[in-house]
Amino acid sequence: MDQVKIGKFISQMRKEKGLTQKQLGDELLISDKTVSKWETGKGMPEVSLMLPLCEKLGINVNELLTGERIPDEDYKKKAEENIMNIMREKEESIRKIIVSVIAGATGILAGCTLIVVSGVFDMAAWQRGLLLAIGIIVMIGGIAVAAIEDMTAGTYECKHCGTRFVPSGIAYIAGPHTITRRKLTCPKCGKRSYCKRRLTH
Repeated sequence: MDQVKIGKFISQMRKEKGLTQKQLGDELLISDKTVSKWETGKGMPEVSLMLPLCEKLGINVNELLTGERIPDEDYKKKAEENIMNIMREKEESIRKIIVSVIAGATGILAGCTLIVVSGVFDMAAWQRGLLLAIGIIVMIGGIAVAAIEDMTAGTYECKHCGTRFVPSGIAYIAGPHTITRRKLTCPKCGKRSYCKRRLTH
């Protein structure tokens, strides 16, 4: 989905309805900053807000996800395109998760191997130190790549208000987690809880 195109469409429809960002936000019980974020292509409306937003703007969800008005004869085609885009987004998120697991495991394995080699074999002190340093750098690099790929694979959903969001790097690293959940603070309601990973935005 083209977030910039969708954002411009939301802005256009809002203006056609004679609403300011604040007025639209008030009607949806969100801030004008959230509306601005959508309109500048820096975020997408949460699933729970899509129907109310469409109702306020006089459009349907298919038009919202496409970022344009859809003539009746093109409706089915656009609906199929939107479904395919969502499926591609899920596939991309799964790919990122797989890459993160491989990168993390490879980095840790390679780093540990270098560290073990530096301790087992006889070598000069500078060579031992160099192997240790390289081993640590490889481990940190593998973990960093894994974290970046994993963090951008989909979104996390607040269990209190249903908002989907991508956490900041610091929040992601600091958040205790299980395989499918991570303890994060929701940017909308401000509550901290174990948020469930979703593979789409």
